[in-house]
Amino acid sequence: MGLSGKSRLRVRYAETDQMGIVYHANYLIWFEVGRSEFFRDLNLPYTKFEEQGFSLAVIEANCRYRKPAHYDDELEIITTIEKITSRSVTFLYEIYRDNTLLAQGKTAHLFINKEGRHTDIRNTDLWTQIQLLVKKN
Repeated sequence: MGLSGKSRLRVRYAETDQMGIVYHANYLIWFEVGRSEFFRDLNLPYTKFEEQGFSLAVIEANCRYRKPAHYDDELEIITTIEKITSRSVTFLYEIYRDNTLLAQGKTAHLFINKEGRHTDIRNTDLWTQIQLLVKKN
């Protein structure tokens, strides 16, 4: 699909283990940072999803670790929509330090309503906004 965004963060001491290496679960948190900033940069912050009565439930997550990140590293997170439908969305992630790929990941999400049920957003303002962004890019 190709619609992607970039965000940056610096590794905090609390995100590392005793050896100064980032604890593995933090990469999934950084994927969320990338996803949130991606939508915010598109003028579609996650709060707009919630205001319209929708959330994105994670149904799958994976991460492949290539090289460790360390305390105080400045990282770049590239978030890309791999696939989007009116019922689900799949994201790809790459985390870099300088030009070195540290991790790659993927998450799959379902659109759910306020009752926590899987839903179709096709006839909503949210879907209209998403479709405009997809066509524009």
